[in-house]
Amino acid sequence: MIEPSPIADHSAAMEDAELVRWALQGDTTAQGRLVAKYQDRVVNLCWRMCGHLDDAQDLAQEAFVHALQRLNQYRFEAAFYTWLFRIAINECLAHRRKSKRVTLSLHRDMSSTSDSQGPMSRLIANEMRDELAEALGRLDDDQRAVIVLRDIEGLDYQQISDVLEISVGTVKSRLHRERLALREMLLANQSATARSR
Repeated sequence: MIEPSPIADHSAAMEDAELVRWALQGDTTAQGRLVAKYQDRVVNLCWRMCGHLDDAQDLAQEAFVHALQRLNQYRFEAAFYTWLFRIAINECLAHRRKSKRVTLSLHRDMSSTSDSQGPMSRLIANEMRDELAEALGRLDDDQRAVIVLRDIEGLDYQQISDVLEISVGTVKSRLHRERLALREMLLANQSATARSR
């Protein structure tokens, strides 16, 4: 994965800070731009955390509503999207505690396979996504959050630390442990599939 340029990150953070300042003054256009800028990423984050697209869209909407209501609590110390992701993660965790269910529709709705691939390639890619979605669904919420934020959202260790409010060392150890757990689950699935053929 290619890391974003620090200059680009700094520029985006400055733009976000300016939008937040305008939004705090009641500028609905600035609020709309913040939502538009991060809507897809927040929906994707929620979808990966809860496993169901409809729920993810609702949770993302709730996250934005709460973020805009609490905008005066944003302290400009972390990047705005880090602060927003923390709110979205908290929404997802609260939802999961309430619903106590896992739906594994992570693979189809938001990441379609390219039409340029042949039927066999699409079939293999879909099977791999299904297996990964199932394995992610078996992780508990804290485990899944670290994997989603790093390997799907591309956040760095410090950003994940800020979002989850844990130390960078804890992020690294959880990430290592959860990647190993995912790998073992995927290998077990492949072995079971091979035996059943």
